[in-house]
Amino acid sequence: MAEVMHHSFTNFTFHPLDLKTRKDAEFRKRCLKPLQCVLTEDNRKIIVKNGKDSLDICRVVNGMWQTSGGWGKIERDNAVDAMLKYADSGLTTFDMADIYGPAEDLYGIFINRVRRERPPELLDQIRGLTKWVPPPVKMTSSFVRESINVSRKRMDVSSLDMLQFHWWDYSNPGYLDALKNLTDLKEEGKIKTVALTNFDTERLQIILENEIPVVSNQVQHSIIDMRPQQRMAELCQLTGVKLITYGTVMGGLLSEKFLDTNLAIPFAGPPLNTPSLQKYKRMVDAWGGWSQFQVLLQTLKKIANKHGVSIPTVAVKYILDQPAVAGSMIGVRLGLSEHINDTNAVFSLVLDEEDVNSIQEVSKRGKDLMKVIGDSGDEYRRI
Repeated sequence: MAEVMHHSFTNFTFHPLDLKTRKDAEFRKRCLKPLQCVLTEDNRKIIVKNGKDSLDICRVVNGMWQTSGGWGKIERDNAVDAMLKYADSGLTTFDMADIYGPAEDLYGIFINRVRRERPPELLDQIRGLTKWVPPPVKMTSSFVRESINVSRKRMDVSSLDMLQFHWWDYSNPGYLDALKNLTDLKEEGKIKTVALTNFDTERLQIILENEIPVVSNQVQHSIIDMRPQQRMAELCQLTGVKLITYGTVMGGLLSEKFLDTNLAIPFAGPPLNTPSLQKYKRMVDAWGGWSQFQVLLQTLKKIANKHGVSIPTVAVKYILDQPAVAGSMIGVRLGLSEHINDTNAVFSLVLDEEDVNSIQEVSKRGKDLMKVIGDSGDEYRRI
């Protein structure tokens, strides 16, 4: 997704959807399924499924929005070297989009180096998840096919591991046409799994009622933004669809770097010099402001010290432990910085009841973002 919000939150309204009113009995009969998500023995990978479609992904996903500009100049060879380093460390799933600058091209170079320079066992573990963010034109079969072929060519794969579909305007019902055409491409072997990004609960239910076999929905989800747990998680648990989350460390705000800082004083704290920091600072403001955010960081720091890990590690683990969450994304600034050790620490961290209660106590002091913004994805659609 082009994860930049241009609106204030003050004008958002929220109208709750009653999941028990829309053809409820028929829907539940058709869509209620057994467990659709399987953890591997080391809890590092998870299998997302819908019917005959399935894909195993690493539970911590390398997010590549940061290659699209605004985080520093990405040098191609250094970036690909960094991708190899992440993969070698066991972080084998990469998330990108057709609109993330050179992300898909970098993946294509990377996967070819894996084919040439790494054993087949590693190649078998690599997963490339991409997104398609089309303009609001008629979603004909030929247009969808041509668009997906561009991503296949850029990523240099015969079949996309996962295609996550985004749609800007729900008043245009073309998203169902697009998804049906994507499902046809999946049946042809051009796509292994079809998924969504930034769809709300109501539209997710409509998509499932149309028997489109999506395996996941990628949404914003963090300790501050718990909206997916208020409505969407219930539908996901009924149907087996899983959540892949982004914004989980809020562009780096949920880290030691911003602990005990006062951004109200000019130049007193770290600069908010990336699109992600600026975006998620607006989320902090909507939730409760910087002072309240400092209380949260202090709480997370105590838990991190207790377990010998970092604040981001705690933040990611807390979301991974939420119902319906299959994986959480951490953005990678390829060739500029890395956080491999902190990320791998997520897999061995166990948050106890005291930790969870402490986080929940602080989290609930903030505003209910469902009432401020609306359901998941509404930050892109409501003015």
